[in-house]
Amino acid sequence: MSKKTLYLLLIILTILAGTYFYIHCCSTCGNNVDENINDKEKVVETPITPQATSYPFSINNGDFTYSNPDNINFNVSNFNILDTVSANVDAGIFSLKKYLDTHSDKTINITGFYKSSEVNNSAFPNLGLARATAIKNYFTSKGIPSSQIDVFGALKEEMVPKDNIFFGPESYAISEKVEEDLQPLADKIKANPIVLHFNTGQTAVNLTPEQRQEIADISRYLDKVEGASCNVIGHTDNVGDRNNNIALGQERANFGKNYLIRNGIPAAKINATSKGPDEPIASNATEEGRAENRRTIITLN
Repeated sequence: MSKKTLYLLLIILTILAGTYFYIHCCSTCGNNVDENINDKEKVVETPITPQATSYPFSINNGDFTYSNPDNINFNVSNFNILDTVSANVDAGIFSLKKYLDTHSDKTINITGFYKSSEVNNSAFPNLGLARATAIKNYFTSKGIPSSQIDVFGALKEEMVPKDNIFFGPESYAISEKVEEDLQPLADKIKANPIVLHFNTGQTAVNLTPEQRQEIADISRYLDKVEGASCNVIGHTDNVGDRNNNIALGQERANFGKNYLIRNGIPAAKINATSKGPDEPIASNATEEGRAENRRTIITLN
């Protein structure tokens, strides 16, 4: 074989080898690129929206049973019952009333749920207790006496709203009625009445945790003691005409009464009166003293 022929043969083999490796490597690289793209596509996942929770109107203590998927609903960060209560829930309340009418030794326990992320705009220690109180008042409007209803609040972080609505954030249970001596509670409330200071036209009240608990205690006492009532008394400083101050004190008392009503304490159990400038607790000679005298007192009758 001549040198020229050998040279041409080597050139042909080199071209063939290059073509083979080019095709093989590019095919492998292409697959790797596709796999990388697929891997990236697998990483990017659509977030899963948690499914809204819904708790039924359900009671079962052995001798009384009622269950329905409907329940009483509330907006997030709110304790007012939402919209019209369904006929199914009303039917359950009617059945419960008939049961309690013949079982005076029983009570219905209502536990309202809340989440720590909610804003507590009620007068109670938590929104769960405020929601349970609202349901209690609905039950009493249907004829169930408040003396056979106990209310509680419970944290339930797993609740998920839909369109800003919690569906049935509460539970129900029947228990034996416990007779309590509430006189020590009454004595405690009277010894430490709630004192509110606010400006004329103010629509919100900033309560301390201790005052919120006392509102809950007052509400409980009024529920359990027949004929019990609470007093809301408006006071002023002595600046200006006495008759005008009496009227101003009444406005403050009415404001306090309406605040309690909005938080579920029945209007018929609240007495709103004015003492005007007649019972100062500090000197009216200083602005600080006059500010102390402009107050509203909430306590038991």
